[in-house]
Amino acid sequence: MKRYDFEYLIVGAGPAGLQLGYFFQKNNMDYCILEKGNDAGEFFKAFPRHRKLISSNKVYTGFTDPELNMRWDWNSLISDSPEMLFKNYSKEYFPHADDLVRYLHDFAKHYSLNILYNTAAENIAKDADGLFHITDGNNVEYVCKYLIMASGLSLPYKPDFKGIELCDNYFDCSVNPDDYINKRVLIVGKGNSAFETADNLVATTSMIHLISPSPVKFAWDTHYVGHLRAVNNNVLDTYQLKSQNALMNGNIDKIEKNAEGKFILTVNYGQVTGGEVEEIEYDSVIVCCGFKFNSTIFDSTAMPQLMINNRFPKMNADWESANVKNMYFAGNVTHSRDFKKTTSGFIHGFRYNSRALYHILNYKNYDVDFDCEVMSLEADAIADVVIRKINMTSTLWQQFGFFGDLIVADKNSGTARYINGLPVDFINESLCRNEDCYFIITLEYGHAQTESVFSTKVTRINKNDYERADESLFLHPVIRKYSKGKVVSEQHLIEDFRSIFDRHEHIYPLKQYLGRELEAVSQLLEQQEA
Repeated sequence: MKRYDFEYLIVGAGPAGLQLGYFFQKNNMDYCILEKGNDAGEFFKAFPRHRKLISSNKVYTGFTDPELNMRWDWNSLISDSPEMLFKNYSKEYFPHADDLVRYLHDFAKHYSLNILYNTAAENIAKDADGLFHITDGNNVEYVCKYLIMASGLSLPYKPDFKGIELCDNYFDCSVNPDDYINKRVLIVGKGNSAFETADNLVATTSMIHLISPSPVKFAWDTHYVGHLRAVNNNVLDTYQLKSQNALMNGNIDKIEKNAEGKFILTVNYGQVTGGEVEEIEYDSVIVCCGFKFNSTIFDSTAMPQLMINNRFPKMNADWESANVKNMYFAGNVTHSRDFKKTTSGFIHGFRYNSRALYHILNYKNYDVDFDCEVMSLEADAIADVVIRKINMTSTLWQQFGFFGDLIVADKNSGTARYINGLPVDFINESLCRNEDCYFIITLEYGHAQTESVFSTKVTRINKNDYERADESLFLHPVIRKYSKGKVVSEQHLIEDFRSIFDRHEHIYPLKQYLGRELEAVSQLLEQQEA
């Protein structure tokens, strides 16, 4: 058996593997990417099935700063080349998936990333010395000290109900609307893949029902881009206007086939209807419940612990496996850390995870400190930097509440270090767990919203009433002071309709807050010295 040794092996040449590979390549690290397909971005050759991406591609922003523009560019990977921006591949706001495949292919080629194509990781084991052994289908073994799984969520997730084996699946069902002419179709699920499928069939089917235990959730209400997006919600219009389509909230007891080949759904509507149970007949059933991580390629020596109905690997704040040392994760599988909260399940979120992972690996494995900006330990100096950063950052914008910029105070030297964009949990649980005084700056939505964002009952706070900034509902800056992982105090800066935070109502309360908290640190140190 042939054997090849590397320090780092990345499994998967999708956008996450390419993003991490970019940083490895740029810094001359000993790595290789194993890809089972014959090109980068193989997943996107098939998905989404109806080929329209729902990741925004806002080409025209009115700004020229590349960092700021990444706030509205949801497809580009982080790089140092203006050529490798997705806007050069499509001007469509919701692009065709083939354009993303072309972009990922060119990204890998442009940076000469070390990728072995047609190399499927068929078995992953870990030996007594802590090395990972990956074997492919050609009797070749790849050995590494650090393994990064960037293989994504590659298998269909199937809910547990009797008769699911009789159903078609979004993963491989027909996408030709003519195959469903005049048919009564049940779609299991109420996420984007379910509504994408329904929208494709609305013109040819006689009836479409969508079912799940819970009501549909809208991205415009939750701020979670994995919830239903407006681009996919055409079927809701037909439902409300009595056009034979409907949504059902209920549990599937079973699905059976009768003698005529029809599907018989037994649905339990639960306590809302007093436990009503109903049988409904369909011509076709399509399960659209998303994807899950493929854990079948691991043997017992390297099997990662799973979570969220065994759909995701469980990992620590630095994306290392919760139970397998030196196994890390990149890409949409890292969404287990911020599931249905922020954006790690999508390119515009996990590209920052991959960059941070690169820096974390350097910090953990080679004692390379994080890049930082050093400033005077004074309220005015720190506030100036904070205001500048929050008005430019794409990291905190995209990974709202999950990533933070870090300020570490050093009273002995009279300085503070400003470190960009790290996971808040990693800062508190690892990097600063022994620090007496540090601040984390995030961008966050408010949590008091009970009405739809479009309701007339939802109002914005007057900019002059900045003392109520903690009531802000829209994205706004929050700065918190910590000591050894615990929150000491916090200051919200009032939301702004244009998301520009550089006026008196932002600068004044920030400086006042920093002045109070830094003075408290000085007094504490003086008491300790006395």
